[in-house]
Amino acid sequence: MKATVPYYPYAAYQKEKYGEKVYKIPISLPVTCPNRDGSMGINGCDFCAEEGAGFETLSSKKPVKEQMEENISYIGKRYGANKFSAYFQNYTNTYMPMKDFKQYMEAVLDDRIVELAISTRPDCVSDEQLDYLKEYKRIHRKNIVMELGLQTANYHTLSRINRGHGLAAFIDATNRIKQRDLEICAHVIVNLPGDEDLDMIETSDILSALKVEQVKLHALYIMKNTIMGNQFEQGELSIISKAAYQRRVILFLMHLSPEIAVQRLIGRAPKENSLFVNWNTSWWKIRDEIIAIMRQENAYQGKRAKF
Repeated sequence: MKATVPYYPYAAYQKEKYGEKVYKIPISLPVTCPNRDGSMGINGCDFCAEEGAGFETLSSKKPVKEQMEENISYIGKRYGANKFSAYFQNYTNTYMPMKDFKQYMEAVLDDRIVELAISTRPDCVSDEQLDYLKEYKRIHRKNIVMELGLQTANYHTLSRINRGHGLAAFIDATNRIKQRDLEICAHVIVNLPGDEDLDMIETSDILSALKVEQVKLHALYIMKNTIMGNQFEQGELSIISKAAYQRRVILFLMHLSPEIAVQRLIGRAPKENSLFVNWNTSWWKIRDEIIAIMRQENAYQGKRAKF
């Protein structure tokens, strides 16, 4: 393995690439999602709240450069950081006119920014945008990472949670992104209702076969005023135990190619307006317990990888 933990951590991946640790700075854009604005739906995915995934971001009303400077100042001082990744985090950051997309990407041109990470849906990435990003990378010498929300390879589950796309859309986007020599980080929710251990093994196998560069694992959290929130309050939704989540993460990692960097094993989540968050346990404690189990059982990333 490439690190002291039994998986390939994102920090080590970034240090190998840039010579030092690179810190993500979140950038919030005034965008929405086709699954919310009526293009394909109005309620979004069943788990998605009004704030989307951007509960830790600055207001999208602030200019991008102002957000960038504020976050660089804070993170730089706190961690002694010198290099940063501009992370366009909330909602669907390619869902906009091309002229607006270019404007936002060019707003973060700065010597301290070595990378752009663009979070989006796999069905919302156009060839025109990818061609532009390929040239952006060449001209400005910035690495580009497309953060794609897959969530699960089980397309039956994707349909049940009103995701609005299937597995094929993710495979198509991955192929087109790789043709432009851009990187991919796949987002996966490990414990979606209806998914089983086999679904996470298959998800891991598919990401390995597609040779994505990074993966980010999440535990499902339940927010008020969402479809899943209503189901949870009515007793119609059950969530696997913390121990079962940890076991499923370990299975996922054991089947994952050792060349894929792991951004995280579980995410932070907002406590305000939440009904369920990480079994009322700190994310770092769940992570540390996973690592301890893996060490005890000699489990490591790639141990059962096929691809």
